Amino acid sequence: MIIYAATFDESKQISPFEFAPTMNPDHARDIITAFICARMRESGASGAVIGLSGGIDSAVTAYLTVEALGSENVLGIMLPVQNLTPGHDTDDAVDIANRLGIEYRIIEIGSALHTLSNLIPDYDAGVAVANGNLTARIRMCVLYYYANLMNRLVIGTGNRTELLLGYATKYGDAGVDMEPLGDLYETEVFELARFLGVPGRVIEKPPSARLWAGQTDEGELGMRYQDIDRILRMLVDEKMSMGEIEVLGVPADACHRLTNLIRINEHKRRVPPKAIVRDDRNTDNNL
Repeated sequence: MIIYAATFDESKQISPFEFAPTMNPDHARDIITAFICARMRESGASGAVIGLSGGIDSAVTAYLTVEALGSENVLGIMLPVQNLTPGHDTDDAVDIANRLGIEYRIIEIGSALHTLSNLIPDYDAGVAVANGNLTARIRMCVLYYYANLMNRLVIGTGNRTELLLGYATKYGDAGVDMEPLGDLYETEVFELARFLGVPGRVIEKPPSARLWAGQTDEGELGMRYQDIDRILRMLVDEKMSMGEIEVLGVPADACHRLTNLIRINEHKRRVPPKAIVRDDRNTDNNL
């Protein structure tokens, strides 16, 4: 059994320790589209705004949102950065929008990023993570501008794997009004994409947030999603102990790496904590 290091060879055969999907894609589609409709009714919003990256998660989210709300109620927004976002990503995002018949905008945010970086006295161009998060937060601002302008909700594209590991930018791509794919592991998103008829070139593209040159999700996490999802299913869904998982041949360092990410990123899955000052601790519950 192989768990790949952060520099794993993309050309290697996938490890035999694979995630075995148990999702019924037809049922998942029905549940998710009903969820989108319900949240929309509750909010009183008139439609949806989705950031389209040209990747699989945003494509599947767009397909489901259009099915739930109708193409006339969905706006796709592409937010490329010049000299960072590959042209084929924007092309794929436009293709998805055209296939679904939704209105879209292409807004190049490199100039906004440059302007903001010049305003920060201590800006360091060499700090990839901080700068990547800055890019993600600029994208969030644009999405919410359109959502406010049009009385719409921002639809998130995060999946269960990302949410569990905290693999998202707080108040960036994690700053959304709902997460339709939030209960599906990434490998299940791939399965659902095939069921929905998402173009093959989008499905086959290595997932990437495109926050810095050469970045891929699996490269940054250091494992393939097949391995990550199977370990997460055992840890979280099946509630197996570390010892029980290691008996199956999973290296201890892989388990520790994922459990540590779950632990340290707990703050991303919760609302910000507050200090309790009032004596009546039930005050908020009475509102």
